[in-house]
Amino acid sequence: MFDNKESRTNLSELGEFGLIDHLTRYFEIKRTSTNIGIGDDAAVLNFEGDETVVTTDLLVEGVHFDLSFMPLKHLGYKAVMVNLSDVYAMNAEATQITVSIAASNRFPVEALEELYSGILLASKKYNIDVVGGDTTSSTAGLMISITALGKAKKEKITTRSGAKANDLLVVSGDLGAAYMGLQVLEREKQVFKANPNSQPDLEAYSYIMERQLKPEARKDIPELLQALEVQPTSMIDISDGLSSEVIHLCKNSKVGANIFEEKIPLDPTVISVCEEFNIDSTMVALSGGEDYELLFTIDQKDYDKIKGNPNLTVIGHMTEENEGMHLITRANQKIPIQSRGWNSFEDANDEE
Repeated sequence: MFDNKESRTNLSELGEFGLIDHLTRYFEIKRTSTNIGIGDDAAVLNFEGDETVVTTDLLVEGVHFDLSFMPLKHLGYKAVMVNLSDVYAMNAEATQITVSIAASNRFPVEALEELYSGILLASKKYNIDVVGGDTTSSTAGLMISITALGKAKKEKITTRSGAKANDLLVVSGDLGAAYMGLQVLEREKQVFKANPNSQPDLEAYSYIMERQLKPEARKDIPELLQALEVQPTSMIDISDGLSSEVIHLCKNSKVGANIFEEKIPLDPTVISVCEEFNIDSTMVALSGGEDYELLFTIDQKDYDKIKGNPNLTVIGHMTEENEGMHLITRANQKIPIQSRGWNSFEDANDEE
């Protein structure tokens, strides 16, 4: 892959097109749907009658990531996961991505090689083709924009608007780990500022830190549902916290929802670190975000097909719209669900 880590090559030495050729030389075309990839004015794709899914995300240094604790290789990998997760949330198969970056002159070529090595790793692991993109200069910091494409049969496409009253609400994996990983990283950053010679022992936090720094998109869930012959009625990925995503499903589907606190899946590490930080673990699951798990609804008749599956947890059910959206606590109290997920615009305004 990329080598020559000891040198520092200015971006100006390669120029825009030379940089593109340099960073993309290891990407190979694997999919038959990719007719023309990198190197022409546009990519040419052929999905032979399948529906095409397209999604884009923009990540900005200082807003979406902090390079003081986010390695560039991990950042490249995570940037791909953020987009693939949206494709899988449509119950589709991710097939291609384009990658565009804007970098200031504080980044040498070798730094961008690290970024692209993460993108390359993700493309190989998830069997996607990198078919284009752009590079340009930035006056400050680093920005990454990735567009992901996918495909699915028309009858398999799942949106946010298909849930019905009495459908079961299901989530993959566990929640809250990415947020608590970020809390640990932020704490250690402050410790380092106060004492640059400190050597933190982070082994106990490895799971939650990995969930923050190197998340995995749930490619396996659409495949699992197909194998179980379950067609979800609605679906969304959990990027901004469980509460925000439940609200999106309810508003788009014009239904209400009841979530049961005791059913929300939490890893033991999350519970213990929440106690360490004196944070309520339920609120972390509801509002933390960046879990990139899938939240979806299914008809009750499909319950037996998913029952007992270790990848899936039924956390509640949908109700009539006029019943509203509620969390049923362990004490059997009914609390309205509010959107408390992360908002980049609000956070940016808070800093001003």
